[in-house]
Amino acid sequence: MTAPAFAQVTPQAAEFAFDFDSFSARMQEIAAADFVPPSRDLPAAFADLDYDAYRRIQYSTDASKWLDDNLGYRLQAFHMGWLFPEPVQVYEIQGGTARSIGFSAKDFDYHDDAVEAAAAEVTDFPGVAGFRINAPMNSTAMYDEVVSFLGASYFRALGRNNNYGLSARGLVMNTWLEGPEEFPRFSEFYVEKPTAIGNPLTIYAALEGPSVAGAYRFILTPAGEAHQETTLEVTARLYFRGDVTELGIAPLTSMYLFAEANRTGFDDYRPQVHDSNGLLIQNEAGEVTWRALNNAATLGTSYFWENNPRAFGLYQRGRDFEAYQDAGAHYERRPSLRIEPIGNWGQGHVRLVEIPSRLEGDDNIAAFWIPEEKVTAGSSRELSYRMVWGDLNPDSASPIAHVAETRSGVGGVSGVEAVENFKKFVIDFAGGKLASMTDETQLEVVAEAAGGTITSSVLSRVDANGVWRLVLDVETGDSSNVELKAYVMGLGRKLTETWLYQWRP
Repeated sequence: MTAPAFAQVTPQAAEFAFDFDSFSARMQEIAAADFVPPSRDLPAAFADLDYDAYRRIQYSTDASKWLDDNLGYRLQAFHMGWLFPEPVQVYEIQGGTARSIGFSAKDFDYHDDAVEAAAAEVTDFPGVAGFRINAPMNSTAMYDEVVSFLGASYFRALGRNNNYGLSARGLVMNTWLEGPEEFPRFSEFYVEKPTAIGNPLTIYAALEGPSVAGAYRFILTPAGEAHQETTLEVTARLYFRGDVTELGIAPLTSMYLFAEANRTGFDDYRPQVHDSNGLLIQNEAGEVTWRALNNAATLGTSYFWENNPRAFGLYQRGRDFEAYQDAGAHYERRPSLRIEPIGNWGQGHVRLVEIPSRLEGDDNIAAFWIPEEKVTAGSSRELSYRMVWGDLNPDSASPIAHVAETRSGVGGVSGVEAVENFKKFVIDFAGGKLASMTDETQLEVVAEAAGGTITSSVLSRVDANGVWRLVLDVETGDSSNVELKAYVMGLGRKLTETWLYQWRP
């Protein structure tokens, strides 16, 4: 098959040979041409949908693709309209041949007579906004949503018994820098029809934007009885039309409103509200850094240099209902997401962005990898990584204690008037070899405050729950940012993760 023939595919009718290399070659050719923005010319029946009308539209279970094939997967689509005016084309691959999957108004339950009647009058169905894959993840008797692709290059997945929380994106470009951010989108998807129960599912996606075109491959292994986590193995082949100021690979998007470190100013009955509460980075040597998240009054951005990182991700630590007291949102069930590079990524930075927010509906946290080498017009990149979605609870067999909680409050001695720019930070370390040590063990606290001064440091064991509690009193002068760092040493080695926090007074 030649790339030009592939480029002549007609949606809803075409049948053509497909493989990843030819697909990549086509995207490279697209990158060499001028960018053509997608059409937003929707029929009035879809263009006029508001939030309430759109959320009532559900894909009909009886219209699920592969419904009667007993292959362990079912495919359903998302309707166009409201925030999703750009069409996405979806194809099925079987035996190396791709065929367009046709959708129509009959595939959807509108739950609104007027909207359903208007949709029925649309003779040329414009496409869909995205799709989801269902599988028997939580029970062998039920097909639950495992992964969905909807909006620009956004997608998200679930582990067993998880509720949706954080999301991922195919790529970020120039996010939260001077000048506009670019939002490339997944415009086409190709899904290999599974051949047997228990096999992974392969999905390909075309990425298109003003400065980039790309070919993506996702290999999905859903969670189940044998493993709580869902994994997506990703290969991204990227071809650049223009220079990119800052390229973000494997970007993650989440929400952090408040927890024990920043409850001030939130009049809420719940102790904590967040989809994620920390950025975890595992360096080339295997050492783990835990950067507790923050939601301050000013924008926060942090860069963490690494060479060939083993992993990074946004985590939700704390799986007890009591930590959140939200019987509706169930934040204790929100998944963590770990990115594991496949191969060596070289030098670069993990960037963390923390956007001020007062609403839990806002995604105000982003994290992604920035390669050291600058991206220029005409260049290309190929990267592979594994995404692990699930609880990702700390390893009980690890010799290293993990950061269980970060708290803060007024600095100094209780019972006296508070001093401005003086704060107390309380870090609880749990597990590892530290858990079996007593107060007689010789332990050393390593603590730093760039931009501030640590005036006192106390480490002690809490007999009530067995954690080791580090209490730091920190004073800042005129600095707008104080970068805090702490860990515990003992028996000639490091006993805890490295705790990081950015205090923006």
